Amino acid sequence: MSADTPTSPPDPLDGIAQTLDNAAGGAIAQVTLGLSPATLYEAFSNWALHLALSPGKQLQLAAKMGRKHMRLFDYAARSASDSDAALAIEPLPQDRRFSDPAWRKPPFNILSQAFLLHQQWWHAATTGVGGVNGHYEHMVQFTARQMLDMVAPTNFLATNPLLQQRIIETGGKCLVDGFQHLMEDMEHLVRGLPPVGVEYFRVGDTVATAKGKVVYRNQLIELIQYEPTTDQVRPEPILIVPAWIMKYYILDLSPENSMVNWLTSQGYTVFMISWHNPGTQDRDLDMENYRLMGPMAALDAVTAITGASSVHAVGYCIGGTLLSIALAAMARDGDERIASATLLATQTEFSEPGELGLFIDEGQLNLLEKMMWSRGYLDGSQMGGAFQILRSNDLVWSRVLGTYLMGERESLNDLMAWNADGTRMPYAMHSQYLRRLYLDDDLAEGKYKAGGKSIALSSIRKPLFVVGTERDHVAPWRSVHKIHLLTDAEITFVLTSGGHNAGIVSEPGHKGRRFKVKTREAEGLAYDPEEWQERAERKDGSWWIEWGEWLARHSGNPVAPPPLGAPDKGYAPIADAPGHYVLER
Repeated sequence: MSADTPTSPPDPLDGIAQTLDNAAGGAIAQVTLGLSPATLYEAFSNWALHLALSPGKQLQLAAKMGRKHMRLFDYAARSASDSDAALAIEPLPQDRRFSDPAWRKPPFNILSQAFLLHQQWWHAATTGVGGVNGHYEHMVQFTARQMLDMVAPTNFLATNPLLQQRIIETGGKCLVDGFQHLMEDMEHLVRGLPPVGVEYFRVGDTVATAKGKVVYRNQLIELIQYEPTTDQVRPEPILIVPAWIMKYYILDLSPENSMVNWLTSQGYTVFMISWHNPGTQDRDLDMENYRLMGPMAALDAVTAITGASSVHAVGYCIGGTLLSIALAAMARDGDERIASATLLATQTEFSEPGELGLFIDEGQLNLLEKMMWSRGYLDGSQMGGAFQILRSNDLVWSRVLGTYLMGERESLNDLMAWNADGTRMPYAMHSQYLRRLYLDDDLAEGKYKAGGKSIALSSIRKPLFVVGTERDHVAPWRSVHKIHLLTDAEITFVLTSGGHNAGIVSEPGHKGRRFKVKTREAEGLAYDPEEWQERAERKDGSWWIEWGEWLARHSGNPVAPPPLGAPDKGYAPIADAPGHYVLER
């Protein structure tokens, strides 16, 4: 605009309009659980229009429907005389809804097979339609799957043989018990109480029990230094940067599966960041605040307390993304205090954000920002609801069936109790995170700025140990694997069994664990995920053992443990672990 271009005076209604828009958007978001109706409409309209203009795809779908009906009729005929007749369609490996033998008896075998065949048909109908925006295709496919899960025969009395049998066995008492469970859960929900059973997992008593001291505190973090459990320790301490989406003690659950306990038993001095649970007053905390007051402030404290010249850094989930940003900024600025970095279920490239980021586009982000505006944060229950939707079979409908219809309340374990201990996310940080990382992919594209200057992941040269999990709905392992394309550093990549949380909490001795591992030397070739799987070495057991050996190779000879805190340097112990911030509600 030139200097002589006339400008309009500020419109006095701008503020009022913004307030009204935010209020309306927030109200809509509460009703739709944070999902944008406009985004869903655009996605389904895009799909429906392109399907309507694709006569070839329609013909293909019609033929598929005919073949599936023939397969169902054929199975019905065969199963009438042979109860062990081969199924028309096998459920997916992770779908255990129809595994009980009762589902092989008529008419329930026909109902379950019809459902699975129609589920497969809808997958074909919502994918591969020419011209459909790829993002919209994923949204339509995901939404269709959720709608089908709602009407699965397992969810209704008339079509579920196991539920019918349970009612007969209990004389209907299971329905009475289920109704009582429902009322109890509704009361907890209305009163803002944690789920039933969480009271048996008390932070600092039965979970988060590793001994240590809070040695530093600022507006955003408490830094916990854990007591040594060996006579000598490696000279390089370990600093863990957990996600702030949930509480830190996912890495210090019960004593037997605590990563903290395991690391100290391996002869390391361990420090853990415990994030403050933000409130309305923290609405303006952004990603830069999290970087500076989080890992950078913690790194200053760790090196001052231990006297170490270098530190092993560990980041989990979004904490690993923040650590990656910090590593790139440190490389840019010539800060050499990191000896190695471990990234657990961490995305640095977001073009394939996974199902959690499936609905993130400009319209969805705008609605989320309006929802967060009035309170200044995103509530943990809203994020928890999103996680449950990702695994609706396991976390929603199985609970409705088991708890409210069969009257059997599942006992919580430590991981489930931790999952119910949600946190909030400040408006500025969460908006910036979704826009700059999920929506614009600035970090991978070299457009992200830290300290006012651009950073590049390609500048990271420290050895990396990167872990992806096979069934991760939050950080898909193929997306995690893309770090091979973003830096020439030495990368040891591990793909472990399990999901985003259970795959990481994989202590030695945990039954059924397995993983694949391969090291790409510095400036070596990067393989695509499928070729990597073919070349990687398969091992049974916990990946922690592999990690421990890797850490040892990048560590110095053991020395005497440092003291807990350093009062003379301004890091006097403040409180016993687990500290105050982890208890904030």
